[in-house]
Amino acid sequence: MSSRGMERSGKNRGGNQYTSWLSPTIVVANVAVFIVVMFINDCPKTTAGTNGDCVAKFLGRFSFQPLRENPLLGPSSSTLDKMGALEWRKVVQGNEKWRLVTSMWLHGGIFHLLTNMINVIVIGVRLEQQFGFLRVGIIYLISGFGGSILSALFLQNSISVGASGALLGLIGAMLSELLINWTIDESKFCTLFTILFTIAMDLAIGLLPWVDNFAHIGGFLTGFFVGFVLLIQPQFGWEESRNSSQYGGRGRAKYNPCQYMLFFIGAVFVVAGLTVGTVMLYKGENGNKHCKWCHRLDCYPTSKWSC
Repeated sequence: MSSRGMERSGKNRGGNQYTSWLSPTIVVANVAVFIVVMFINDCPKTTAGTNGDCVAKFLGRFSFQPLRENPLLGPSSSTLDKMGALEWRKVVQGNEKWRLVTSMWLHGGIFHLLTNMINVIVIGVRLEQQFGFLRVGIIYLISGFGGSILSALFLQNSISVGASGALLGLIGAMLSELLINWTIDESKFCTLFTILFTIAMDLAIGLLPWVDNFAHIGGFLTGFFVGFVLLIQPQFGWEESRNSSQYGGRGRAKYNPCQYMLFFIGAVFVVAGLTVGTVMLYKGENGNKHCKWCHRLDCYPTSKWSC
């Protein structure tokens, strides 16, 4: 197996495998937060029955809101708002900046939570084993923040929750890692097809109602550019070349010019994108006024549903 093949199976360039503990911790934290949210929601006490009965009444105060109100099996929107959901007016006019971060730890229901946490395990563990918890954690948090910024710029009349932006950031980082380390991957085209197919599926799902596709797009773009900065690896043959140079041979450059260029582009776009987005948000800008068709990216109306 080549050095790159070892990395794809979860090993770094040195042949060592990092222990994955951050991804399981993220899962435990999200599940714990969901339990707390359901405890505070207390459907039997707060729901008068106008939208139907609570689902799974045997769970007591942990039972879910009526399906007409929340088909994802979860709390009410008012409870999510109370617990830190992303809402433009409270972030900008209420100066509650923390919602840009807390919203990524909340979920709309059991189905929403399970889908995201399965993806955290599948995607996060592999990246963490290869690159370590620190770089993966930074990508996860910055991508979630980037997703929240774009979501708040375009969805100003609704609330948003979920780790989808952070997850798409990890997928975006996988794509940029493949591109910046292109010369050291023997199965690059197969890997590229798999990543692009996953991205297309996630963005297509984002066209459905109740799914925040702007968080998907913002998280993906943020993770994509951060990946150029944090996931760059020495080009193939550098280790052997470095060893030979110690005995009088000519050493090989650690990174090639293309890698340096992508690193620079990634750093510039991350800093510029997050800075411009944050400034626009707190100036009260509405993204839909600058892009008349962008609302189609979040929900595409069909004969089956309206947006």
